[in-house]
Formats: sequence, structure tokens, C-alpha cells
Amino acid sequence: MALVEPLPANADAEVAELARFFNETLGFPPNSVLTMQRRPEIAKAFIALNKAVMANAGRVTSEQKRLIGLVASQTAGCRYCQAHTARAAERYGASHDRIAEVWNYERSDLFTPAEKAALAFAQAAASTPNAVDHHVAASLKAYWTDEEIVEILGVVALFGYLNRWNDSMATTIEPGAAESGGKLLAARGWAPGKHGAA
Repeated sequence: MALVEPLPANADAEVAELARFFNETLGFPPNSVLTMQRRPEIAKAFIALNKAVMANAGRVTSEQKRLIGLVASQTAGCRYCQAHTARAAERYGASHDRIAEVWNYERSDLFTPAEKAALAFAQAAASTPNAVDHHVAASLKAYWTDEEIVEILGVVALFGYLNRWNDSMATTIEPGAAESGGKLLAARGWAPGKHGAA
């Protein structure tokens, strides 16, 4: 059961308008944002940060950003965010094979060396304690510009916030995200856990 229940999607008109962004990425406004709107300024600031981090600004594609978020969320253990990032990755063109193999990115031929460096960085950056060392950083810098590294870490940091938020809140997973988790991640051990409906 969720620590704090989400408010209806139309509880705050300004937040509801801003949250339309998630209709593209997920197909629905997430319960995490609907809970944040109990303090509308938090919801509005989060949506603005999300839009800025996930916007396409160069070579780091929308699909890649969602896969980076999936690796970060898997590392942190947030099942809610794993399902959301898998769903969004699929909506942005990731094949079922790439989503399934992201757990095995180091040995998979479905990812380029640049993608492997970004995913290894995401895994290290999302670890506690932080595991970004000279080797991880050098590998990342071999393939990505400073601006792209800022984008990549922006995704990891954004999901760090969401992982803590949703795991601490035990945010109830929406039917669409639960369906995506079951379809795309269950073969690798995903289940909704504490995020399941009460």
C-alpha cells in the first residue's frame, strides 16, 4: 500500500496541463507525479526537470535515455521505475530484445561500444556507494562529449530522485506500466513487489 495516495489527475489544473508530457512518454500521468502534486511546486519543478533532462539535444537518443534510466533503476532496485523506463523505451523505439538484453549489456552485441560505456557509467553512478572510477570515466569520455556526459548523468540523477521517491512511497504501479513490466521484464525476474495494487 502506498505511503501517500496520489491525487486525481485534475487536482491541480497547472500540474495537470504540465503532466500531459507523460501522455507521450508513458501514455498516462504517473502516480509519482500525482502524489507530488500534493505540493504543486514540487510537481511543477519535477516535470520541468524531467522535460529538460529527457529532451533530445544531440546524439543521446530518447530510446538510449530510457535504457540508461532502466539500468540506473535496476541498479537501485526500484521496480516501479524499471517498468516505467522499459515502457518508455519501447514507446521510443527500443526492441524487446534490446530491453531484455540491457541487463546483459556488457556481453550483448545489441549495444555499440559507446552505448556500453554509457550503460556501465549509469550502473556505476546509480550504485551505492558510487562506483564511478577512473576506468568507467575514461571509457565514457572515449565515446561521448562533455555535453553528452552531462545529459547521461542527468538521466541517472533524475532516476535517482525517482527511485528514492517511488521506493519510499511504495507508489502503486499503474496498469499500463504493470503490463509493460510483465511483458518486457518478467522473464528477467521483474515483479511489481510493493508497488502492486493494494
